[in-house]
Amino acid sequence: MPGWLEAGLWGSLAGGALLIGAAVAWFRRVPPRAIAAIMAFGAGVLIAALSFELLDEAERTGGLAPTAAGFLGGACAYVAANALLARHGARHRKRSGGQQPSEADVQGSGAAIAVGALLDGVPESVVLGLSLLGGGDVGLAVVAAVFISNVPEGLSSAAGMKRAGRSAGYVFGIWGGIALASGLAAMLGNLALESASPAAVAVIMGVAAGAILAMVADTMIPEAFEDAHLLTGLITTAGFLTAFAVERLAA
Repeated sequence: MPGWLEAGLWGSLAGGALLIGAAVAWFRRVPPRAIAAIMAFGAGVLIAALSFELLDEAERTGGLAPTAAGFLGGACAYVAANALLARHGARHRKRSGGQQPSEADVQGSGAAIAVGALLDGVPESVVLGLSLLGGGDVGLAVVAAVFISNVPEGLSSAAGMKRAGRSAGYVFGIWGGIALASGLAAMLGNLALESASPAAVAVIMGVAAGAILAMVADTMIPEAFEDAHLLTGLITTAGFLTAFAVERLAA
């Protein structure tokens, strides 16, 4: 199977976890504390993945300077885009409570939330495509991390969308679209960087890692702390340890 096609399939699989989470939230009432705990666990998983699978690999591939430049650039780009989207109603797009605005509250908030969801999901998918460069095997820890973290993201955000009066078509349309976009991003990441220099690959991996860490700090951990409170740190640590163990066992 061509590497770009395999990357697309893995990206779609990982992105599909958003639909699973959204379906659970739409058809079942999940207690806020359970959502918070799952979100905290997913945050820990992502932090471990970006630490050991992204930054470490980027530094080994292209050196510290390109990795650091990409890492800071990715974080800055995400924060800037997130700030812009927040002005249009997407600030609480991952909140499961009543924080998300309806279209009547903030005109255009539906589109802003959709763009924000895309902003959150694309960096993770690009990494999956990068992991297959040079005919290598996809990183099991990366796939597991993205999949595990996407379930609570879809769950929490869909619960908030439902509370805000969004329709089923809107909710599942968004997450279905993001799942497809995740596959496309993984495919393009593999194709576009197939002949890139090690420094360029390190920059791109650093950008993805910086964007993911900024996303975790800005959206996932605040949602988790809302209801998990003092247990947030412990649950996040458990997620981190789980992902670290998966990475070491898969090595």
